[in-house]
Amino acid sequence: MMNKKKKKVKLFKKEYIPLFLMALPGFICLLIWRYLPMVGVIISFQNFNVVKGIFGSPFVGFRNFEFLFATTDSFVITRNTVLYNLVFIVVNMLLAVILAMMLSEIRSKNAAKLFQTVYMLPYFLSWAVVAIIANAFLDRSNGVVNHLRGQAGYTNLVDWYQRKSLWPPLIVFVNAWKEVGYRTVLYLAVISGISREYYEAAVLDGATRFQQAKYITLPHLRFIIGITLIMSMGSIMRGDFGLFYTVTQDSGPLYPVTDIIDTYIYRGLKNMSNLGMTTAAGLYQSVVGMVMILVVNAIVNKIDPDSSMF
Repeated sequence: MMNKKKKKVKLFKKEYIPLFLMALPGFICLLIWRYLPMVGVIISFQNFNVVKGIFGSPFVGFRNFEFLFATTDSFVITRNTVLYNLVFIVVNMLLAVILAMMLSEIRSKNAAKLFQTVYMLPYFLSWAVVAIIANAFLDRSNGVVNHLRGQAGYTNLVDWYQRKSLWPPLIVFVNAWKEVGYRTVLYLAVISGISREYYEAAVLDGATRFQQAKYITLPHLRFIIGITLIMSMGSIMRGDFGLFYTVTQDSGPLYPVTDIIDTYIYRGLKNMSNLGMTTAAGLYQSVVGMVMILVVNAIVNKIDPDSSMF
């Protein structure tokens, strides 16, 4: 019998060199900005001293994590962070899918580009600008809302930054207004790649617009929906600091409904200057996020393997 020669697969070929060179800047940035700073995780278990540095500060075990779990506010900030993120995921995803399907039905290219620009514009605004816009409406003395109330005959000026009941739906609305446009364009790109032959065949079979969306559009969107869902769940313990701190103007009376882990950490760092506690909180958020990605990906993989990340 003739011995078969094993073919050696070369990992590095000359034709691959341009590709490696193109990937090199991204790899260097990833290494410098993502992996090297992970050495700072040690601070989570130290009573950090700037003079002694990371490798000279004394270890205190898990004492820094008590900053999050041993306080009376731990339940409130965890509840707010998780519930807001869950609502954001559901509301933003539904709105983005609906808007994307609506935009895909517009036949005029100029009109479609106009609507896409309108939807995308808020995404590029900073939270500081959004806070100024919100304040223009809600300011007690010069806000549009109180001005309209005065025109309607109401004489009392309402300080909206003291009204807790107003802010949960307002935060959801502001977040959707700013973030939905980006996801809409993302889903619209997928819809535009669907072959028109599917829809033409559906029309010949007598399918309605709703049936076309249900049996053609949504199945093609399941992959990108699954990926965005998994990635969003990775940030379930992280809140948008700009939204909850800047837009609410860090109003004390609103803390029960607007205080999240990130704003709580920031005030703790500002008041106590304890870098170990804040690093421990960041590590806690990252670990929970990683676990959530693995769990949700496993669930999605069981339901639809094609929509999972790995």
